[in-house]
Amino acid sequence: MTVVDSRPRLGRDYSRLWWGAAVSAIGDGVTIAAAPLLASRLTDDPRLIGAASVAFTAPFVLFGIPAGLLVDRLDLRRMMVRVDLVRAALLGMLAVGIVGGWAGLPLFYACMFLLGVGEVLCRNAAQVLVPFITPEAGLSTANARVMAAQEAGTGFVGPLVGALLFGVAVALPFGLDAATFVCSALLLSGIRGNRPVEARPPAAGMLSEMLAGARWLARHQLLRSLALLSCLINLAGNAMLAVLVVHSTRVLHLTAFGYGVMLACQAVGAVLASRFAPALTRRLGREAALVATAALIATSEAVLAFVPSPYAAGAALALFACGTVTWNVVVVVLRQTLVPRHLLGRANSVYRLVAWGGLPIGAAVGGIVAAAVGTPAVFGIGAAVMAAVAAALLVGARRQWITRAEQAGAADLARAAHGSGEDGR
Repeated sequence: MTVVDSRPRLGRDYSRLWWGAAVSAIGDGVTIAAAPLLASRLTDDPRLIGAASVAFTAPFVLFGIPAGLLVDRLDLRRMMVRVDLVRAALLGMLAVGIVGGWAGLPLFYACMFLLGVGEVLCRNAAQVLVPFITPEAGLSTANARVMAAQEAGTGFVGPLVGALLFGVAVALPFGLDAATFVCSALLLSGIRGNRPVEARPPAAGMLSEMLAGARWLARHQLLRSLALLSCLINLAGNAMLAVLVVHSTRVLHLTAFGYGVMLACQAVGAVLASRFAPALTRRLGREAALVATAALIATSEAVLAFVPSPYAAGAALALFACGTVTWNVVVVVLRQTLVPRHLLGRANSVYRLVAWGGLPIGAAVGGIVAAAVGTPAVFGIGAAVMAAVAAALLVGARRQWITRAEQAGAADLARAAHGSGEDGR
């Protein structure tokens, strides 16, 4: 296994990528707070208000695999710059429409959907770009810092700023988010390193190209298993988050501000995890680190289920964020090092499609269970699911499945460098 410097130098290009991610994440957080408030101004129908979230998240399912193909075929830096500029234009148009009084629900939904498409493209492209601008020894640290910036921006700084600005002027948060995308585009345009773009046209058809990543992932036991376990983690986690506001008012008796402060604890946990996750992974090894993170998430759900205290709930959410960020750091680095680089975008998109499939299922299950038997039962079921995930990971850790997969992956990548087929295996 590669020996990793405790303080790797990540370079100028990575700094620009990080700052771009941090600035746009704050803008995302601003819109996350302002979008439902705008929807409630445009309609009082809860179904239409919820449709804004559907419009934003639908591209993750509908456009995930085609986005992976585009990421594998296009110039990453140029694509990210252009997508950020398009997103800035969309938000600017929405802000102008709000000021002019002609921004209705159709325009709002269209903007949310297209912003979701841009999010799918840029998140995927950023993960593919990191190995090309960052030393391999620094991948864990590089991914952890980007995730911390995204969590802090979308989960803490952005929502507070967005709610404040919305109270001043409805259009202001969306105008600010547009400005953050322009700043991000300027930062990304200064990146010098890039992934080489294939000069040859794809030999296979479009459908075969898109399915190449799915075929590769289906044959890779480790990443296939981690995708399914990630689906379970997202299912348990989103079931918890979907009913957390109900729990905070009915069980913890918090005000809206208290609920916001409790949510902000997640950002604190995420930042702490970004600081310590690489060191924890080096000390324990990747197998043990994944077991520990699953156990940490299970503990956080159990605390929410059995300790009806707002302080305990805040601490549990911080633990939950620590666990999820550490998990993401480990599995993202594994994908970046095990997947052949010409398939990285497509394999990433398929992995995310499987993993994020648990999000809507978890939200639906959480609401049904909470309505039937109460919110603590949702957290208790989540704790049981996460305990089962930890047990499955423990079995895999004893078999050293990650170490063996890394060794096999190194051999696969070596064969790919000498002209192996499109599937990379």
